[in-house]
Parts: sequence; C-alpha cells; structure tokens
Amino acid sequence: MPELPDIAIYVDHLQRRLLGQTLRGIALTSPFLLRTVEPPLADANGRRIEGVRRLGKRLVLALAGDYFIVLHLMIAGRLRWRDSGDKAPGKITLASFRFDHGTLYLTEAGTKRRASLHYVAGEAALAALDPGGIDIETLDVAAFAQRMALGNHTLKRALTDPRIFSGIGNSYSDEILHRAQLSPFALGAKLSAAEAARLHAAALAVLQEWTQRLGAKTGAAFPETVTAFHDEMAVHGRYGKPCPVCGAPVQRIVYADNEANYCARCQTGGKLLADRALSRLLHDSWPKDIDQLL
Repeated sequence: MPELPDIAIYVDHLQRRLLGQTLRGIALTSPFLLRTVEPPLADANGRRIEGVRRLGKRLVLALAGDYFIVLHLMIAGRLRWRDSGDKAPGKITLASFRFDHGTLYLTEAGTKRRASLHYVAGEAALAALDPGGIDIETLDVAAFAQRMALGNHTLKRALTDPRIFSGIGNSYSDEILHRAQLSPFALGAKLSAAEAARLHAAALAVLQEWTQRLGAKTGAAFPETVTAFHDEMAVHGRYGKPCPVCGAPVQRIVYADNEANYCARCQTGGKLLADRALSRLLHDSWPKDIDQLL
C-alpha cells in the first residue's frame, strides 16, 4: 500500500501537472470504485483543479466550488499519467481523469477491488473521510509518546493505526522500528522516555529520508513503479537477508494479511519472536535465540 513518502511524491507530481487545469471528463470501468452518489460524479466535469493534497493515505484533488475527489489506492491501486495521444494502461484501469494535455489513470492489479473514489462537497464532508491520524512531524516527543500509548497497542500496531498516526503502513513501520532498535511487539504504553524519543526521531528521519530518496529516484518522470519493497530498505521485504547494521538474518512474522520484519539482534536483544504458524509446527524445536539459527 502506498504510504506517506509515496503519496507525497504523487502529490508533488500531480501538482505539477494538474494545478489550474480543467477536468474535462471522468470515465469509470469499475462501478465498485465509486463510493458516493451525491453529488453525482459527472458534476466534476468542467471544474478546475485548485489543489492537490494528502489525507492520511488518501489523495485529494480539490476542485473549484469546494468539491473534492478523494482517492484511496489501498494495496494494489496506483496512479499513472499519459500525455495526450499516449496509449492507456489497459485492462487494469479502474478510472480515467481526462485533461487537455493528458489523462490521469487509476489502476489496480489483481482481482480484488479495494481502491475507492469519493466525490464530496465541502470541507466538512472531506473531513468525515479523515480517520483522524496525526502527522508525526507535527508532534513533539511528549505528544508523540501520549499517542503511542493510546489503546495499549504494540508499537507496530500503533504506528500503523490510521486513527493514531497519519500515512504510516506496514513497510515504513518496519523501517522506523529497526532504526529505533525497538521490538515491533513492545507495548506503546510501556515506552521509557528515552525509547519514545528514539522512536520519534527514527520516524521523522525515515519518513523524510525516503520521501527525498523516492523524489530523487523519480525525477521529472511521473512515478510509475510505486512499491513497498526497495533494495535499500533495512528489513522490510528482506526476510533471510543480512541486517545492514549487524549482519544477522532478518526475521519475519506473518499474521492475518500483514507481516512484521525485524532484526532480532538489533531490536529484541537476540530473541526470536514466536511466529504462530511456525511455532505450532516446530513445537520445542522452535529456536529461541538468533544465534541458534547461525
């Protein structure tokens, strides 16, 4: 799922291409994409784009007259830009937004249709789509620690809860926790002051660094290869590969539709966190320490 750094890059490129442009037409190829009925989506035709912003992990196109198109890409949704006359992306297209100089396409790979489009009128209706998470960059350490303690969640859960923090998902939470040298399953309510400060600093640094890195990698071209996996990442998507800090193999816990990637030596004092499936399979043979794997 695109997260804060990815969405920030989308916002930057959409601002360059769309600000001041008139939306000439919207075409939907999937009726399940649109989640609102009033006002009708056709009402957006002919309106000028006056702003592009981020709302958590959602993208917002602000139109003249205080109207908003809100796109949630979910896991497999992506945006693609084609200049006028270029070939459309094909069967994976869910919607197209036509302008005089080109077309913005919303695509979604796979068979599950999770991406969504809302068309709403007024800031109040837009605010109703906001889950309430706060950007970490707006918080000092004390306020950050207070939010980490909400709900008595694990660190991984708190960082990725859109009602607590804005824009952080599975991949960057892994990177933040590795940078902070904290276990993904430690409890947010039990963070010491030093740990909270370390985690806060790690979150700011990771999100800023990756936003800059993705921006430099994309350059002037529209971001077509948005992914949650990058070779430069420390632990996310690097199960079994060496930790760039200590060299120990990166570990992974899979649960539901999610996973946590971590370095046992850097983050849990060498302790291997129990993976439910593997723990049940191996029983007493399940290793307790990273050194038992080496």
